[in-house]
Amino acid sequence: MLAISDETRTLPLMNETWTDVCGVDDIIVGTGVAALVHGHQVAIFRPTAEGPLYALSNFDPFSQAFVIARGILGDKGGVLKVASPIFKQNFALATGKCLDDPSVSLECYPLKVVGGRVTLQVPGASSASPQHATPPKSGATS
Repeated sequence: MLAISDETRTLPLMNETWTDVCGVDDIIVGTGVAALVHGHQVAIFRPTAEGPLYALSNFDPFSQAFVIARGILGDKGGVLKVASPIFKQNFALATGKCLDDPSVSLECYPLKVVGGRVTLQVPGASSASPQHATPPKSGATS
């Protein structure tokens, strides 16, 4: 897992804080990687060589485990998705919505590629004290 601390270089864009996470080429096409960014476990996906990248919470609300980055990429009815590696629920990459249970969704993180580098915006990135990666409160969906 890539670990990004508060000491990591951040890029201020449009009055918002963006954190440099990794190079686009560090992510193998057709897979995802997990990164710990300011206390948030984030799953970053690169479904195709030339297409967009996606960033979702790495926390699977069904298995209660941080495993989404290890899921299987594909599509369901024309929607790009990741299937959880545990119980196989499908989540839309663009929205985080569970395609099998619309009442559940994963948090999505804004992502930009700047100079071949993946940058993310996460809550608390500009705060003085880092947050810890913890599962959402019981019954909460992102």
